[in-house]
Amino acid sequence: MASGDDGFVTPPPTPQVVIVGGGFAGLYLAKGLARAPVRVTLVDRNNHHLFQPMLYQVATAALSAPDISAPIRSVLRDQANAEILLGEVRSVDVAARSVALDDGTVLRYDYLVLAPGARHSYFGHPEWETLAPGLKNLEDAGEVRRRILLAFEKAEREPDPVVRQRYLTFVVIGGGPTGVEVAGAIAEVARFALRRDFRRIDPRDATVLLLEGADRLLLSYPPSLSDSAKQVLRRLGVDVRTQTLVTAIEPGVVHAAGWRIPTDTVIWAAGNVASPLLRTLGVPLDKQGRVVVGSDCSIPGHGEVLVLGDAAAYTHQPGYPTVPAVCPAAIQAGKYAADLIRRDYRGRPRVPFRYRDKGQLAVIGRARAVADLHRLKASGFFAWLLWVFVHIFFLIGFRNRIIVMFEWAWSFVTFQRGARVVTGQWEPATGPQRRAGSE
Repeated sequence: MASGDDGFVTPPPTPQVVIVGGGFAGLYLAKGLARAPVRVTLVDRNNHHLFQPMLYQVATAALSAPDISAPIRSVLRDQANAEILLGEVRSVDVAARSVALDDGTVLRYDYLVLAPGARHSYFGHPEWETLAPGLKNLEDAGEVRRRILLAFEKAEREPDPVVRQRYLTFVVIGGGPTGVEVAGAIAEVARFALRRDFRRIDPRDATVLLLEGADRLLLSYPPSLSDSAKQVLRRLGVDVRTQTLVTAIEPGVVHAAGWRIPTDTVIWAAGNVASPLLRTLGVPLDKQGRVVVGSDCSIPGHGEVLVLGDAAAYTHQPGYPTVPAVCPAAIQAGKYAADLIRRDYRGRPRVPFRYRDKGQLAVIGRARAVADLHRLKASGFFAWLLWVFVHIFFLIGFRNRIIVMFEWAWSFVTFQRGARVVTGQWEPATGPQRRAGSE
């Protein structure tokens, strides 16, 4: 503190912390600074925090959008030093310590924390996105659910058996956790939830294909659990094809490994790319567009700029080529960043970020999952119970947890899915589309 000529002590200016992204990293960072002598401004293009690991349940009609999301303002409403802005950051000027929003607003910062998340990577084929949506936000999940449910509706009205089968063929591209979960959920929808709802078709005749370019599913899991997942999916009726690279996606057809698959419903779960905002930093990026950060998650030459979560390529921890893009890692990074800023304020040295890997879980189908918890590796019902409790624990808000527990219990007992409402205008197939599918 400085003393003026009049004898009064002038307090130091309160540091301004700007957080870009209201995901797990950004939200836990903001909450971690609740009692710190800083001003926090959190900027996000959406007004809600989203629990992404359960997006596939919204996409497959098990849950509705509010069940896995919470308004950011509600989460931080009791935090006096936090301000929330709805907007999208377009660029960062590290020299001027400012960020520019899409509406022309400029925010100054003392600390900038970037956690903008990631988007789908179509490996040089951006034109595939409209034909094969992925799952990154609620809009994506709503669109996927709409396409899945409308496929059955179109099949119910289709007299041509060839076109009808095209409607009833669902292709999931990518055999990671998201792809495995989506494929299993679609198979369960067809096999259980819809089986008595139609009069002209049997939803159990639907074909669900899971395409993976590698030689096995769930590459980050031990081979034994990959094999277990494959067997469970096949028992559900999913046609699992490994070593099958997709070469083209066109309206009404997917080309993969020389194979032509007639389908109108394709779901992408094969890759991610970091936010283009990171390119404005002018620092080294990896192949996925993530910032190669230092041991304290800062960018080269600017210790006041931190990058967290899916946006960061952290290569300083022995045994990990980079920290995985999962919610426990993002939460740990957010808490670490809050502690780092408090350390700076107190004049204490920074310590390196260390990710504590607590394992990984993936649900495959009804009461079936795989769990890799290092010393404990499990599959089946026990792994599914672990998955349920872990995901309930990470949900933001008491209301969300109660609703999700009730929805899961109801679905488990009745085999039904309670979020099967389709919005938007009905779009019947045109003549040329139908003929293209029957050629």
